[in-house]
Amino acid sequence: MARPRQFDEQEAVAQATDLFWRRGYNATSVRDLGAELHLTPSSLYRTFEDKHTLFLRALDHYRATESAQARERLATAGRPVRDGLRDWLLWLVGCTAGAEPGPGCLVVNTATELGTTDTEVSARTEAAFEVTRRALRSLLDEGRRNGELRAELDLDAAVEMLFTTVLGLRVRERAGHDPRRLATAIDFAVRALGPAPAEPA
Repeated sequence: MARPRQFDEQEAVAQATDLFWRRGYNATSVRDLGAELHLTPSSLYRTFEDKHTLFLRALDHYRATESAQARERLATAGRPVRDGLRDWLLWLVGCTAGAEPGPGCLVVNTATELGTTDTEVSARTEAAFEVTRRALRSLLDEGRRNGELRAELDLDAAVEMLFTTVLGLRVRERAGHDPRRLATAIDFAVRALGPAPAEPA
């Protein structure tokens, strides 16, 4: 039997993304997906082949939306680099005013759940991580070039420190840790970039 005309495959992927995000890959069954997407198991398999294929599409959807949004927010747009970095980190883990505790990051959640056991999933998580690393490096390089950060700052080491901080923050967000403690860690990470270069006398 043909799918109902009102079926929107992209919307179904978005709904599946939200479900995987909330529950994780292993805890989400085909029955759960069918209930969320209002599809019978046969319709779900006919459209998406299997749960794994749908999960890969969900990861791609997440990377195209949430990860892109995070990258855009990291662009300082004329603000001081340290302020832009701090605001971005606070936004990532819901430490901004009025924000509700979030489910963490689907990419980080997936990496911690599945590790490197699934090569297709691992390739997607690593690609998303590399986008974050590049964005951080671009921001720090900008700060070094415009004199906000020390010229001798080790960009590679700073990027890895901040990237590790991001992953830890997102795991702690998922665990429901106090946002004030996360904000304290963020402030320390920003200070670890060192003082601003002294103005010439």
